[in-house]
Amino acid sequence: MAVTADHIRNKLIKELEAVHVEVEDTSSNKCSTSFKALVVSSQFEGKQLLQRHRMVNACLAKELEVIHAFEQKTLTPEQWEKLKSQ
Repeated sequence: MAVTADHIRNKLIKELEAVHVEVEDTSSNKCSTSFKALVVSSQFEGKQLLQRHRMVNACLAKELEVIHAFEQKTLTPEQWEKLKSQ
């Protein structure tokens, strides 16, 4: 399976109803083995950080089998708006 930043972004938007997603291939030679993601979804409302990360990991379970490293930041829309206004 070829995992790309676009593939990850589209899957997170679809399955977590994310309103904003940024995915960056952070592997040294852009070989799609390491990614960093920012995910903003109202599904994270009332959830602790670990629960949010588990939601993302469950969404990307097949992709994580071939990804070497995955860093994620998960925010609610309200948290995202506060962060943007700083």
